[in-house]
Amino acid sequence: MILACQNISKSYGETEVLKSVNFHIEEKDKLAIVGVNGAGKTTLLRLILGEEQPDTGTVVRARELSIGYLSQHQDISFQNTVYQEMEQAKAYLIRMEQRLRELEEEMKHLEGDELEKVLETYNRLSTRYDRENGYAYESEIAGVLKGLGFSEADYDRDISSLSGGQKMRIALGRLLLSHPDVVLLDEPTNHLDMPSISWLEGFLSGYPGAVIVVSHDRYFIDKVSNQILEIELGRSVLYRGNYSFYREQSEKRRADAWKAYLNQQAEIQHEEDVIRKLKSFNREKSIKRAESREKMLDRIERVDKPQEVKADMRLTLTPVTESGEDVLQAEHLKKAFGENLLFEELGLDIKRGEHVALIGGNGTGKTTLLKILARKMPKDMGSVNFGARVRMGYFDQENQDLSMDKTLFDEMSDSFPEMNNTRIRNVLAAFLFTGDKVFQKIGDLSGGERGRVSLAKLMLSPANLLILDEPTNHLDIPSKEILEDAIRSYTGTVLYVSHDRYFINQTATRILELRNKVLTSYPGNYDDYEENREKLYQLQNGDNPYADTNESVTKSGFSIVSTEAYAREAGGRAGGSAKEEYLARKEAYAAERKKASDKRKLEKQIAAAEEELEEIDTKMNLPENATNAMLLTELSNRQAELEEQLLGWYEEMEELTQ
Repeated sequence: MILACQNISKSYGETEVLKSVNFHIEEKDKLAIVGVNGAGKTTLLRLILGEEQPDTGTVVRARELSIGYLSQHQDISFQNTVYQEMEQAKAYLIRMEQRLRELEEEMKHLEGDELEKVLETYNRLSTRYDRENGYAYESEIAGVLKGLGFSEADYDRDISSLSGGQKMRIALGRLLLSHPDVVLLDEPTNHLDMPSISWLEGFLSGYPGAVIVVSHDRYFIDKVSNQILEIELGRSVLYRGNYSFYREQSEKRRADAWKAYLNQQAEIQHEEDVIRKLKSFNREKSIKRAESREKMLDRIERVDKPQEVKADMRLTLTPVTESGEDVLQAEHLKKAFGENLLFEELGLDIKRGEHVALIGGNGTGKTTLLKILARKMPKDMGSVNFGARVRMGYFDQENQDLSMDKTLFDEMSDSFPEMNNTRIRNVLAAFLFTGDKVFQKIGDLSGGERGRVSLAKLMLSPANLLILDEPTNHLDIPSKEILEDAIRSYTGTVLYVSHDRYFINQTATRILELRNKVLTSYPGNYDDYEENREKLYQLQNGDNPYADTNESVTKSGFSIVSTEAYAREAGGRAGGSAKEEYLARKEAYAAERKKASDKRKLEKQIAAAEEELEEIDTKMNLPENATNAMLLTELSNRQAELEEQLLGWYEEMEELTQ
C-alpha cells in the first residue's frame, strides 16, 4: 500500500461533502473517481495532496511518496519554449549528464588513488543515469510531445503564444515526464483530441506508478482503470474492475440498496403504526409498551435513501413527421479559409434512421462541415440537398435560439406552450437545472449552462433530423446517459460531432472520419471503427483498384466499393448478382463484427472475475482473517457467485470460438 484514505470526512459549513470515505491503492493501481458534478471528487484530490485537511479520518502516504497533480485550473503561465519546458522535467538528468562530462574531463588528468576515487564516483553516477533512462530522455520527450499532438516545428515556439488548450497539454506532458509515484489527473482529456487521448490511454495503462484520475470520459476510464471509486451522497464504494464492470455492478448494488431502503421504510412504518395504536388505547401498560418500541425504533441505524435516477427524467424523442428514405446528400463539397484547404470533393449520403458520428482530429474541419450541411456557413463548391419531409434541428453551442432576458422556465414554456409544468421541470432536471435554478435569467447563465438549455429545447423540437456539435459538453455522466438513451431510441436521423467515444459507442450506427481532407465511412460504433480503421481507410482512399477516390467518398452509405466495381472484381458477373453477393458479404461482415465485439466484452468480464477470485483466495488465506467468520462468509459467498458466473461465461466463450 502506498496511499490510503481512512474514514475521510469533509464539510464546508453545513454541507457535508464527504462521509467516511475509505480506499487504498497499491504501487501500480489505476483508480478512477466517478460521481455527479459537485459530488466531492476534486475535494478528495485536494485532501490526498494535503492542500486541505479532513475534518475526521486520515490520509496515509508512503514515506517519500512523490505525487504529480494536473488540475482543471492549472498554472499555465510558462516562459519557456515548448521543448525547454519539457526539459524542466528532466533537469536532474541533464545536471547528472553535465556532471558525468565534468568527471570525464577530470579523469584525463588524474592517476593512482585519485583516479580510482573519481572513477568510483563516475561509475556510481553513470549506473544511476542509465537506470533512470538518461540516455533516452530526449527520445522520451519527443515521444510525449508527439503523443500530445506537437510536431518538431512546435519545439521552439514560445509557450506564451499557444492556446489555453495547448498550454494545458504542455502541463500534462511535463507532469508525465517527471514520473511521480502517483499521478493525479483532474479531467485530463478536456483539451485533447482523439489521437492524443488514445496515446494517453496507452501511456497511463503501461505507467509503472499509480494513477488516480477524475474524468467524465467513460471510454477513457474504461481503457485506463482497474478500480472505480464511486462517490454518491458523500459516501464511497470501491469497485475492482473497469468502467464497464462498475456500471454493471453499480446498477445491481443500486437495486439492492433501494430494496433495503424500501424494506426498512416499510418496517419503520409498521412500527410507527403499532406505536400509534398502543398509545390510542390510553392504558398505562400499552403506553409503556409504545414508549419501549419508540426507544427501539430510535436505535435503528437508518439506511440512507439511495440517490434517485428518476424514470420521468428520461427523454423520449419522437419526430412529428417521418422523412423520406433519403435524408441528406452532399457532393463535391469544398471549403478553404485563405490558403488553408480543409477539404474538397467531399460527399456523403445519409439515410432515414441512421445515427452518424463525424470524427477527426482538431482542425480537420468537422464543425465547419457540420455548419455547411446545416446551411449555417457557405460552401466554396458543391451541393447539399435535404430529402422529402426533412425537418432539421441544429445545435452548435452558440445558443442563438435563446432569449437572454427570459428565465429558463419561461424560455421552455413559451417555446412549448402545449407542455405542462411538470414535464418542463423534468426536462430541465435532465439537463441539470433543478430547484430555483429554473427561474434564473438565461443572460445570467454560463456558456456551458446556455448550451444545456439549447440542447434541452432541441431535444423537444419536432425535427426528424438532428445535427449536433459536441452535444455532451458540460454534461455529467447521468445526464450523458439520459441523452444517450434518448438518441438510441430516437426513430429520426442524427448527425453529430463528438469527442466522447463512449457516447459514440452507445449511439452511432455509422462513423464518418474526416482525415487528410477526405471522408471515410465505417459501419458500426466506435469499437468497430477502432478495429477496422486502417483497413477501410486504405480501401476507400487509394488502395482500392476498382474505384477512384472521389467516387469512393461520395456514393456509398456503407462501403465505398460500388456495385459495378465489385462486379468487375467478380470477373464480369451481372450487376444484380454482384449486388446480392455484396449484400451477403456485408451481412456476414456485420455478424462477424458483432461476434468479435461480444468476445472482447466476454474476455474482459472473465479476466475481471478471475482477478477478483485470486484476490478472494489471498484474503481467505491471510492469518489475520482466519477467525473473522463474518468476513470469511462474505468472501465465500462472493467466491461461489463468481465461480457460477464464470461457468456460464466459459460456455459462452466456447460457443463464440467455435
